[in-house]
Amino acid sequence: MCSMTILTSSHSAGLPLHRHVLAVDVCLCTFRRPQVAETLASLARQDLPPGVRMRVIVADNDDHPTARDVVARAAIVHDLSITYLHAPARNISVARNACLDAVRADWLAFIDDDERAAPDWLTQLLTCATAEGADAVFGPSVAIYPPDTPRWISRNDFLSNHPVRRGGKVETGHSCNVLIRRDAIPEGLRFRPDLGQSGGEDTDFFYQLGRSGAHMTICDTAEVTEPAAPHRLRAGWLAERRMAEGRHYATSSGRGRVALATSALAKAALCLAVALPLALHQPTAARWALRGVFHLGVAAGAIAPHHRRRAYGVT
Repeated sequence: MCSMTILTSSHSAGLPLHRHVLAVDVCLCTFRRPQVAETLASLARQDLPPGVRMRVIVADNDDHPTARDVVARAAIVHDLSITYLHAPARNISVARNACLDAVRADWLAFIDDDERAAPDWLTQLLTCATAEGADAVFGPSVAIYPPDTPRWISRNDFLSNHPVRRGGKVETGHSCNVLIRRDAIPEGLRFRPDLGQSGGEDTDFFYQLGRSGAHMTICDTAEVTEPAAPHRLRAGWLAERRMAEGRHYATSSGRGRVALATSALAKAALCLAVALPLALHQPTAARWALRGVFHLGVAAGAIAPHHRRRAYGVT
């Protein structure tokens, strides 16, 4: 059950909405992350072009409304128009869908609760969407590494998320940095709850959006940053993440399972064969090894598509 509270500061309350105003709802799903206060502060610093109005929608996915006070304080301190939703489920898809149901603007954006948006983030996304006639625009999420980060991780920039084109086309993307035209979302398209604790719900959503005919593109200048969490700076965590990403690709790509598994196993063997002789050059060996783990994940997802590891809502 989802509850809604409007948290609008006194300065932004009652602002007139004219027909020429372009409205954007920025959606932010959170689960027990105090860093959400910094994300909201970065949204308050957005340098919006004339005629653009921004509202923030926060969906708190915790069992209890633990983020409510932080969000309410941000609305007052930063003069932000915020709609707070309590969507208890420990399932990120439930929170994302609560945001979709609450959106009333022409455009909606998603950003993660541990990210910080550059002041021109939203302007860059909107400019790119207008210039290319796009229905969805993905931007990069750039990891900020602490000084003691192992060199093989920072050299490969394993924790950043850069949207990619395959064959010159954007097939899917992530919800950590994206702008979507609301009218481009087909009726009934939502984030799958069965993927809301294992991950991959966003790539699946955007695969479906693209297949519906939406034009998706990339804006490299629409940047958000994310401090690298210490527990992610380990080989084990990175391997688990790559394996999960491979599974997500297998379940959402739409390719035949047998052909996909066969191809993925061959690619995994090749990657690991390349990595072994390079063991003394750790950054290069790690890059090839984790690429091989990704392909093993693809094979595993094709062979056993219903086996998923819970990664969200655990703590």
